[in-house]
Amino acid sequence: MVAAQGSYGTRHMKASRLLPLLSLIALLSLGLAISVGSTSVRLDTVLTALVDGHDSVVREVILDLRLPRALNAFSTGGLLALAGVLMQVLLRNPLADPYVLGISGGAAVAALGAMLLGFGGLIVDWAAGTGALGATFLVFALAHARGGWTPQRLLLNGVVVASGCAAIVSLMLALGDETRLRGMLFWLMGDLSFAPFSPVALCMLLAVGGLAIAGARSLNVLARGEIESQSLGVALSPARIALFCATAALTATAVTTAGGIGFIGLVTPHLVRRVAGSNHRIVVPASILLGGTLLILADTLARSAASPRQLPVGALTALIGVPLFLMLMRRERRITS
Repeated sequence: MVAAQGSYGTRHMKASRLLPLLSLIALLSLGLAISVGSTSVRLDTVLTALVDGHDSVVREVILDLRLPRALNAFSTGGLLALAGVLMQVLLRNPLADPYVLGISGGAAVAALGAMLLGFGGLIVDWAAGTGALGATFLVFALAHARGGWTPQRLLLNGVVVASGCAAIVSLMLALGDETRLRGMLFWLMGDLSFAPFSPVALCMLLAVGGLAIAGARSLNVLARGEIESQSLGVALSPARIALFCATAALTATAVTTAGGIGFIGLVTPHLVRRVAGSNHRIVVPASILLGGTLLILADTLARSAASPRQLPVGALTALIGVPLFLMLMRRERRITS
């Protein structure tokens, strides 16, 4: 069940057991998502409708509504979890979050601006992506100083940009058209109900996830600090730029797909590291699987808890993530004390 002795005397589960287990849980959560909703459908009925095609209504509900939404939830959760892993390596801070550098704030300002102008659909998505990338370049430009980019400069400038974006969002909500206020709030809190299937999100997850697994050794070295990274021949500036760009692209894609969804990128890497240790060859794929699973389950709960009304999935991830993260921090203090 467990591998060799880990940090602080804890024992960790072997990758050969953990990754198949998380894969199985992800598939089960996907099956739950396509069978549960305002009208529950038995899993055997789902399989029969998909294979034989006799029940056209069930087939249409599954293929046109529930399956694309569940795949979007998995892709978004995986993107945020992977962004959290990379961000924590970049800043060497276990409390780092994909949204900490103002990326989501820039996306929110641009998306809400598009909504206030009366646009919707793809234009809002493109505006969110453009705003996220714009905030990324702004933070990068502000953090550039003699000696290059450092984690401290990136973090401080990111917090400032995020605060400024939050102020602009508050003004937009206060001055905006009341008829559009509900849609704006749902987008800010995260909403998968109107998002079409996004192959871009899935492709981004597979591409960056594959590169992160291939570069797991470099991630392990970077997480140990500047001195050890330089002594082992890792070029710090190019590595930081690559991590920052990857994190920005992952977060921008997630925000474009589902709006603002918090705590997945913060909590998931913590859970994985407690179970699997700090080897990023395991942490990266395990975080992707667990992050995707958590968001599928949260979205399924958002669809069914107050049916026929739907809850914003971002609010549920925060409600679940806050006590879970506090529990992890409490256990961490007990171990280190």
